[in-house]
Amino acid sequence: MAPVRRRTALGLGVWAAGLVLALGLPGVPWKQALPPVFPWAFLGPTLLALGALALLAPCLAWTYGPDLAHRRSLALLEAPPDLLWAGLLLALWPAPWGPPGVGGWLLAFLAAALPGEARWLAQAMPGERPFPLAWGRSALSRVRWLVLRRLWGRWLAARLPVWLTATLVLERVLGMPGLGTDWMTRVVVRDRAGLGLWVLALALLWALSQSWEEGAA
Repeated sequence: MAPVRRRTALGLGVWAAGLVLALGLPGVPWKQALPPVFPWAFLGPTLLALGALALLAPCLAWTYGPDLAHRRSLALLEAPPDLLWAGLLLALWPAPWGPPGVGGWLLAFLAAALPGEARWLAQAMPGERPFPLAWGRSALSRVRWLVLRRLWGRWLAARLPVWLTATLVLERVLGMPGLGTDWMTRVVVRDRAGLGLWVLALALLWALSQSWEEGAA
């Protein structure tokens, strides 16, 4: 327990430093602009996308194990940037359906994020040869479950804050201002209070993920 608490204390120190930087962001906006209204309507789809990612990536890692990290097919899916996935979605989206909307954004988000997150988890899993592979499928599945249960909290702590604000490209291409646009706009207009609230929210999510990891340990 002590190493986890020590790591949590150090992490909170880093978040505190980030809060100080956000509140003391230098410079002034190049034109007078008001802080944006938080996109509450986009919060539900964002949580749905992150929840799907938090379930699908561990399921893929549990199904294929650490060998998933070395699959060329996964590397091919992981390589395209968000801009390509958004453009491909717009090119293939049937015109009679109208704009892609939230459903299209969700598909593009999962296509861009899921391969890399599944690889992250697969690379963090220990080798399975000769054991527990020699013990049979049931034992192998059990070991994978225990490993992923232990990794889940650490993975969320490392990656969830990234994906909360890393959808800026998808939002711009698909014309759906979301959390990534909100974050970047606050940086542009030097909304220090809004950025401070963002940092506090991300720090809270990180702290919760640490408590989950401590509970799993």
